[in-house]
Amino acid sequence: MTDGTAARDRGQALAVLVAGAAIIGLAPILVRLADAGPAAVGFWRVAFAMPLLGLMALRADRGVGSPNRFALLAGLAFACDLGFWHYSIHFTSVANATVLTNLTPVVVTAAAWIFLKQRPAKLFVAAVALAVAGAWLMAVGRGAHAPGSNPPLGDALALTTALWYALYFLAISAARRSVGATRVMFWSSVASAPLLLVAAVALGERIFPATAGGWAAVIGLGVMHVAGQGSIAWALGRLPAATASVVVLIQPVVAALLGWLLFSEALGPLQALGGAIALFGVVLSQAASRKSAA
Repeated sequence: MTDGTAARDRGQALAVLVAGAAIIGLAPILVRLADAGPAAVGFWRVAFAMPLLGLMALRADRGVGSPNRFALLAGLAFACDLGFWHYSIHFTSVANATVLTNLTPVVVTAAAWIFLKQRPAKLFVAAVALAVAGAWLMAVGRGAHAPGSNPPLGDALALTTALWYALYFLAISAARRSVGATRVMFWSSVASAPLLLVAAVALGERIFPATAGGWAAVIGLGVMHVAGQGSIAWALGRLPAATASVVVLIQPVVAALLGWLLFSEALGPLQALGGAIALFGVVLSQAASRKSAA
């Protein structure tokens, strides 16, 4: 593969990753609109995604194949990720729940360095620190005026979600070394669906949406899961996990803007500044990773 071809492939993977992250930014909005329990909403998300993923795997990979252990591990992590995150959305603002969840780069970069021997460049570490600082500024920008029934609890759940999201990223990245994106997404969904359903029943949640709008929201989550997480899974087969985890910080910026427009969760000056800093960290991380690759 020539340098030009490699750069073109990397650019394509980066574009798909950015698109996937922007699509996933719709998720907290749809979770708010779905009138079912938090874990139940996660169950419907992956349940509606599975038939689409199965058809895509049949077309792209000639079937779903056999389960991959890393894909199943990703499903376990994703079930915990959705459960904790959906509850955080119920207790705190859309911006806080999404931004704090996406502090994943710190965990992913450290784990990739320790376990996968992917030593990050100094500029990349600085970019991660900058992006995380911007995300933190977005989270604390409202101070005592943060919306939500229990912001401290919601923020704590969102921070815990970051650990599960990091494990999901690393497992997906490992699975993509030998398995196609649609197969990975299918088997991770197969693993996560029953776990989310059991959690919803055990917690006494409303399982079925009560309105047509609620059903539309969970169906939309299923389609969004295929398009958004599928794009991220595809890109993870072509980009380092640490790099990808920083790029998806675009997601909380999209979610914060939509929360402002749809739920009147207005962005204050500090939050707007934090969003700009986070995006600058994303751009800087790409410059650092390109320099490292060269």
